Amino acid sequence: MYNSKVSLFLSMPFRIIVLMFLLLTALPLLAEAQTSVGVRGGVSLSSLSYRYALGRPVQFSDGISAQTYSFVIEHFGQKNAGVQFELQYITLGYSQENDQLMVNRTEMDYLKMPLLSNFYFGRSGRFHIKLGPHLGYLLNARDVTREFDVEEVELPTYGQAGDDPKRLMYGLSLGAGISKLFGKSTLAADGRFSYEFGDPESQDRIFDLNTTTIEITLTYLFQIRKGKWQN
Repeated sequence: MYNSKVSLFLSMPFRIIVLMFLLLTALPLLAEAQTSVGVRGGVSLSSLSYRYALGRPVQFSDGISAQTYSFVIEHFGQKNAGVQFELQYITLGYSQENDQLMVNRTEMDYLKMPLLSNFYFGRSGRFHIKLGPHLGYLLNARDVTREFDVEEVELPTYGQAGDDPKRLMYGLSLGAGISKLFGKSTLAADGRFSYEFGDPESQDRIFDLNTTTIEITLTYLFQIRKGKWQN
């Protein structure tokens, strides 16, 4: 019974993957819609909370900051509403210090794929809100600094042989910001908050682990197809 429930739960992210790619495949078929492509870059700040055992209080660990980059496709079927798909490189992780001021630091690189509803308010100077699911795949996990052996109340390693972290990440992202149009070009600045429903632990060494991320980024987009309202 337990295994069947786990299998059902794990199947949910894969269903979301299929849905995301079906939606992406369908977008070019809407010939009258506006499409732009571009790049997004900036900094990500991740933080981490965990319970080392059932019924124990939540513990907090310092997160890490890192650069993040994305390839972006923005698609509008209506003047102020559409979707945005990204292929994003992002690094998450933690830094934990013991009583002797020794530090353990682990970093995990992901290919992340947000699919966001996209709403704009305004004309050449605009305010936008973006919300939707994201999926990701772990590319690499590494121990940057490993200065002390962990105990039950501390986080396990994820970058050593035998750690076998889970590869799939999935969660929700919410962002808001401002943008400015320059002919066919758009320059946007935004902040984004992401919450992970999955965690990398695969060996039941800790009970629960949650990661949240804040991203501060700039995006440049170039319009490659007009919308019907622009003709």
